[in-house]
Amino acid sequence: MLIASYNHKGTGDTLVVLLRQDVAEQASTVKDGIARIFDPETDNTLGYNFLNASEVLDDLADVNGQAHLSEADVAKLNEALVDAGFPGDIEFDPEPKFVIGYVKEIKDHPDSDHLKVTTTVVEDGKELQIVSGSPNITDNIKVVVAKVGAMMPDGLIIWPGKLRGVESDGMISSGRELHLANAPQKKGALILPDDFGEVGTEFDFEKGQHIFD
Repeated sequence: MLIASYNHKGTGDTLVVLLRQDVAEQASTVKDGIARIFDPETDNTLGYNFLNASEVLDDLADVNGQAHLSEADVAKLNEALVDAGFPGDIEFDPEPKFVIGYVKEIKDHPDSDHLKVTTTVVEDGKELQIVSGSPNITDNIKVVVAKVGAMMPDGLIIWPGKLRGVESDGMISSGRELHLANAPQKKGALILPDDFGEVGTEFDFEKGQHIFD
């Protein structure tokens, strides 16, 4: 998993790189302008803060939010880590995190009147169990799935979790949550037209901006 963000106005010249989900107890070590955040119990790296990021990457000037790192960017970050005495353990992640999904089946949630448990197909026929509270959720529809590791436009990161005791592996998104132009400002899954794209392909945000024209 690789999630990176950069907001010079809000946090200065710091690139935040997340590799794993947060844990309750964390520790950190700082060397040569790089902070490694890790789980002290397992020593697993949770992420890094590059405190002088523009000295490592020269293409951050126009970034305000999620930073989409190329394979070359990751190589530069790993080189900086090794130079600072850290393991160069950031792995390039080319997998799209927003994809067109197909809700194959829905079931009632065992402990909620308004939640539904969906079986949702994504790329290569893979099925995800996603719990949804959208009032318009049903089966046999195309939706936008924010997979685990996605950063929503408002900065929310999608992690695996449980809703009222039932595991949920991603989120079925609304137009409002995706910040699409003219999207209704209320709860409800974005149901895509059948001809919008193939199931499992990356959601085209630019094309999506015209869904509510």
